[in-house]
Amino acid sequence: MRKQEIDHILTKMLDAHQYVSDLNLTTGKPMQVESSGQLVSVDMTPKFESLSPFQTEVFALNLINQDLRLTELLLKEGSCDLSYSLPGKARFRVNVFSQSGNYSVVLRRLESKVPTIKGMNLPDVFFKITQEKNGIVFVTGATGSGKTTSLATILDQINETKSVHVVTLEDPIEYQHPHKKSTFNQRELGFDFDTYANGLRAALRQAPKVILVGEMRDRESVEIGLSAAETGHLVLSTLHTVDAGQTINRILGMFSSEEENQVRIRLADTIRWIVCQRLLPKVGGGRVASFEILGMNLRVKDLILHGESEGKSYYEIMQAGRAFGMTTFDDYITDLYAKGEITEETALSYASRKGVVGRGIDSVKSSRGEATTDIGEGELEIDRNYGKDGKKR
Repeated sequence: MRKQEIDHILTKMLDAHQYVSDLNLTTGKPMQVESSGQLVSVDMTPKFESLSPFQTEVFALNLINQDLRLTELLLKEGSCDLSYSLPGKARFRVNVFSQSGNYSVVLRRLESKVPTIKGMNLPDVFFKITQEKNGIVFVTGATGSGKTTSLATILDQINETKSVHVVTLEDPIEYQHPHKKSTFNQRELGFDFDTYANGLRAALRQAPKVILVGEMRDRESVEIGLSAAETGHLVLSTLHTVDAGQTINRILGMFSSEEENQVRIRLADTIRWIVCQRLLPKVGGGRVASFEILGMNLRVKDLILHGESEGKSYYEIMQAGRAFGMTTFDDYITDLYAKGEITEETALSYASRKGVVGRGIDSVKSSRGEATTDIGEGELEIDRNYGKDGKKR
């Protein structure tokens, strides 16, 4: 299979549906794309009812393109990551993996243009994040929730406004930042450094002001990241956690109980913001991001140092801190519903606390003059004869 054939297939898959975010080639299934969060089949000529193991393997090996490092990773670990460019059309983050002895390929579409905070309609607190001089900022969420895109908007704003050296450690490089005011050195795992911990350790000797770590995967990289933040660097990174409280607990869980107090002190001193995000189905198609944002203040420091307790939780601090840019998922989701961007069903299904979102939705409906219950007028009345027939109830 030649590169022209691969490019032709990828172009057909991209053009098959709107809002395509992922391309999926799996043995036993037709070619599929993820459109607005749903997997849908792609009609090709000639028609592929289901891909054979040979077809997916040939496609995978052509993407790897005889790269010895990637081939070794695939055989040894069962999967490998790479990037692939479709000239003039798109770039992809590619994962090739083995399943039941066959190979599957998933390609995540990357935007060629670096996104901006305004262009993505992100909360204004993202501008505040770019003003930080040091410390750690975590952007968290499930795989495919847009963490990399959010970090790219922060880096772009820094690039537009500050003359600083930025070093990124990525796997693979997704957004290629041009040199504007800032100087960018983007390093790719496997080509430019072997592990995040070693890349981060080397970055401390490269005189950066801002360091992006694609993912803090282990205790060693977290420890070096904390050291970098303590020595005056602004560290941006991601974690696979669902909310702000779990992010703190996940980091603490990487260390032994003897080290916990020391790590709590270091986290309280270095964390600046935790931004968690989820992608929700949007009314009319596409998806919209919802956020939970925790900023550092004295109350948050106290919680990190001593843990949550009755009446003292990260959730309550975020609820009370809306004036300072903080928000809970539930408040943000309610706002999206009020703007008409998501349905009531979507709002409730993605809520952290359904009762809070339910009350928020009722409040929005009341302000619009809509009914907040299915019970109609005259359907409720007092049973005046209750118990008067002498029977026990």
